[in-house]
Amino acid sequence: MYCASWSGGKDSCFACYQAIREGYAVTRLVNFLSKDHGRVSFHGTDPELIMIQADLAGMSLYQKKTTMDDYEREFKEAIRSLKEQGAAGMVFGDIYLDEHREWVDRVCGEIEITPIEPLWGSDTERLLQEFIASGFQAVIVTGKAAMIEREWIGRPGNMDFLAYVKSRPEMDACGEKGEYHTLVTGGPLFRGRIEITDSAVIERDGYYFLDIKEYTVIRDQFSRTFQ
Repeated sequence: MYCASWSGGKDSCFACYQAIREGYAVTRLVNFLSKDHGRVSFHGTDPELIMIQADLAGMSLYQKKTTMDDYEREFKEAIRSLKEQGAAGMVFGDIYLDEHREWVDRVCGEIEITPIEPLWGSDTERLLQEFIASGFQAVIVTGKAAMIEREWIGRPGNMDFLAYVKSRPEMDACGEKGEYHTLVTGGPLFRGRIEITDSAVIERDGYYFLDIKEYTVIRDQFSRTFQ
């Protein structure tokens, strides 16, 4: 059994999807929340939306509140408990930041589980194109105010968004350095989708956040398939 590090955004989602296609039996999503805000760190996503994603993916969910100062210890504590339940490895959505990969390799080595990095070394523009072409839908939920215009918050992360990102050379196509974050609302990993019906954009500490006020969960009649 394998688990997947899950933020609710496109990179963690696509990494999980690719790992399953590569033959890993991913059955559990692992999501960390900020103790200060009670939401997904950096993304600002309501934990209930993460629960809905897990349900639509047909997977169990492990959520844990963490702090910035004590994150590594709390992370290890969480993953050790999952290892005791049979987890042999964990999927991560890192793409090219060496410091992230080094941390994952070191910590997983200390816990003695296998780190799986399906997206590692990919070209980020091509990766976003593949995510979209695979049928996934995502919404931009967070962005650095200095990097992304307010009007894009709440809009789909589709080919129009990719064209916008390409027009801004200071931005990475996948936002690997934290330029923006997404919420995946549908796609081939899920048996349904989330439809946001009411939201507002708020600005805090140099970031834009999408405050999702209302949404509808639309469930499919058919099971997901992988090709």
